Amino acid sequence: MTTLVVGAVAELQEAVAGCPPGRRLLPVAGGSKPPLSSGAAREDVDALDVSALRGIVEYDPGELTFTAQAATPVAEVAGLLAEHDQYLPFDPPLAGAGATLGGAVAAGASGPNALRHGTVRDFVIGVRFVDGSGTLVGGGGKVVKNAAGFDLPKLFVGSLGRLGVMTQLSFKVLPRPRATTTLAFALADTAAAVEAACRIAAGPRELDAVDVLSGGRLLVRLGGDPSALPARIERVASATLAAGPSVVHEDDAALWLEATELTWADAGELVARVPVTARTAVALEHAVGAAGGRTRISLAANLAWIAWPDGAAALDALLREARLTGLVLRGDAPQPVLGVPVRNPFGDRLRAALDPDDRFVEV
Repeated sequence: MTTLVVGAVAELQEAVAGCPPGRRLLPVAGGSKPPLSSGAAREDVDALDVSALRGIVEYDPGELTFTAQAATPVAEVAGLLAEHDQYLPFDPPLAGAGATLGGAVAAGASGPNALRHGTVRDFVIGVRFVDGSGTLVGGGGKVVKNAAGFDLPKLFVGSLGRLGVMTQLSFKVLPRPRATTTLAFALADTAAAVEAACRIAAGPRELDAVDVLSGGRLLVRLGGDPSALPARIERVASATLAAGPSVVHEDDAALWLEATELTWADAGELVARVPVTARTAVALEHAVGAAGGRTRISLAANLAWIAWPDGAAALDALLREARLTGLVLRGDAPQPVLGVPVRNPFGDRLRAALDPDDRFVEV
């Protein structure tokens, strides 16, 4: 394995354009999601270290938008936005571990607090990237209302470095909630908690996060004007009356930080994210629990996080049996995508157009 360190966009273009036949390229930066860089261990792959492409390019608090280089750490951006009482509503995971903006987009990764306003796909509005020929390409823009051209930024969400090397990204942001509160309910089991999660999230209650933990524990987070929270808490509690008494966590930052930083999983465990439905979430939780793992069901039963103590091969077999697809973000996995392969003919055509010489690794 060879690592090519690039310090500027021009150097990146030269590295891509000069890639020899038979070699493949894989962009790497923050290293917060090691399985996404596992392809760099192949003998025919060169890692492209783009971590030097970092820094805020433009930030307009009044317009609720910013532009930054792709390897800018999420934590750096969050700190700047916090100075203006703004935040990234899609709640990118692993900021404390060094996650970058480009890595969050490439992985398509959003945290539990993306429930209310949307995932990363809803907030990325512009992208610049180097395609397989070494050409610098741009799509989208720096303003929210931009309908010009093909929506390339959305296509890079979950692309895993297959379409090109992102160099710059633009996002829209939102004002941070003035206060947050989390309600914890103890239900009979996972099925009951998932049913309650779906029912509560379907109502007109503007919930920030709804997660189901092992044992039927339901967490519901609300954010907004502190004077309005007591009445909102009462409405949510009454809607979940069958669950019995609730516990209110008013200082709830640490409660959700363990979700976004994946610290609820043990250090040696493999962690994967799996898109689910209410029905498949319950079945998956039972199967994972029977195999010795744990599951955190997030985004009102639209996503499951799995903490897996066994090898990647065993989890791959379990997901195939359940006809689900997972992406490993932490742990020892020879490839990040497990379970049933996702067929995407349109994506294949797009990749062929942007990387005709097949220079980027197919994850």
